[in-house]
Amino acid sequence: MARRDVYSALVYAREVPVIGAFAYYLLKLMGVEIPRSVEFGKDFTLVHGGFGVVIHPNTTIGDGVKIYPGVTLGRADIHLPIEDSPFKGILVEDEVILSPGAKVLGGEGHLRIGKGTIVGANAVLLESTEPGEIWAGVPARRVGHRE
Repeated sequence: MARRDVYSALVYAREVPVIGAFAYYLLKLMGVEIPRSVEFGKDFTLVHGGFGVVIHPNTTIGDGVKIYPGVTLGRADIHLPIEDSPFKGILVEDEVILSPGAKVLGGEGHLRIGKGTIVGANAVLLESTEPGEIWAGVPARRVGHRE
């Protein structure tokens, strides 16, 4: 089994009743924080093992998504107690690519990353995107469109 397959297998194993907790803690030991409440579509890839990836518990990830090392999906208002936060969660639609070091930080309500969107390396995305867009920079801005 290829290394990529091992990481993906552990991500999906988090959902299995008896071994889910074991898979979750094994991922944590490997430097990946993906709570068991995060939902994944099919063909998810944690590229290069995803060291340093942190995903908020209220996240849904679609089919064919690729996440590179150092990516964070979370809330922008970490200075507030979670019960006071207007943040609701993140929806990552199908075929999205989150490049190394990208930070996706939701403010109010749900943040949606549209189908086929690419978030560039070390970008800080603070708003929802439309399908097929390319975002880069700090804060991230739309810099192109993906065919």
